[in-house]
Amino acid sequence: MADSRGDLVTEADMQEARQVVTSHPLCVRTPLLQLVHDMFPQLAGHNLKLYLKLENMQTTGSFKIRGVVNQMKHLQAQLASDKIPITMSAGNYGKAFATYLHQQGVPGKCMIPNTAPQSRVHLIQSLGVSVEQMPTAELQTAVDNYTKDGSHVYCHPFDDIHLIAGYASVAMEILEEVPDPDIVLVCCGGGGLVSGVSAAIKTLGPSACRVYAVEPEGVPCMSESFKLGKAVSRPVNTVATGLGPPFAGQLTYRHCSEFVERVLLVSDVEIVQCTELLYKRGLVVEPSGAAAMAALLNGKVPDIDGKKVIVVITGGNVTPGELISLINRS
Repeated sequence: MADSRGDLVTEADMQEARQVVTSHPLCVRTPLLQLVHDMFPQLAGHNLKLYLKLENMQTTGSFKIRGVVNQMKHLQAQLASDKIPITMSAGNYGKAFATYLHQQGVPGKCMIPNTAPQSRVHLIQSLGVSVEQMPTAELQTAVDNYTKDGSHVYCHPFDDIHLIAGYASVAMEILEEVPDPDIVLVCCGGGGLVSGVSAAIKTLGPSACRVYAVEPEGVPCMSESFKLGKAVSRPVNTVATGLGPPFAGQLTYRHCSEFVERVLLVSDVEIVQCTELLYKRGLVVEPSGAAAMAALLNGKVPDIDGKKVIVVITGGNVTPGELISLINRS
């Protein structure tokens, strides 16, 4: 599943994954809010055209299920041999992973960092997936201990070519409604979503379109990877826990270095303020899902005047209590 540029998702991969996503009952086509720039006074004077892709309205509350259904399709032989799928996740991938396995009647295991909201931990457990919590630095070792005897199969939460292909379906839907975007903004944790979106935009859409990855300042793994020319690890310190993998993926860094214009950074304060603003506009968005919009509202995106700008709102898995707590802390 690589092309001549080395380990990059191909157009055929993306088209195949789109069929998997479109036909699967756990995935829906999410709304694209069109020409909503007047909802945000901060953008006055730029004469831009703003579109919001609402993946917070996807089943399981985030884009993750798109990747999971395609990833699992390619693991069918291993699952049929009774290998137990195992993963590590701060929440949204874990929720999609557990939802899929629950639907299929397959057991699974999820390693979760101690920083994850307990509401997500309980939800994953309620779907029949066993959970173990530990410090973020111990997650990979725990997974390796389970997989070394061959009884478990590791489902990587972001650095997986089948996930990337599944996430490309977000951009493919966007291009069907707005075939000529100038700028696309995507939240970036491990980089799976922005890898798929940027690959699809650059392969199937206008080559001049600029795709930006947006990370929290407290976990700039992809930003630092761009600076150093290789995938790196960094400590995690952000309110946007879903954007907090301690390292950039090898595959996702490869895709981002090929297709992404630049990595933009936003502060936790900017993320929380954006989360509150979106809520006041009627959109329930978790902090991790608001980072890309925060970059736009805080002037982090260059050359937006007169441009068609698409922001991917990536997730809405946040409780009212969590929102109130976040806003009060800011």
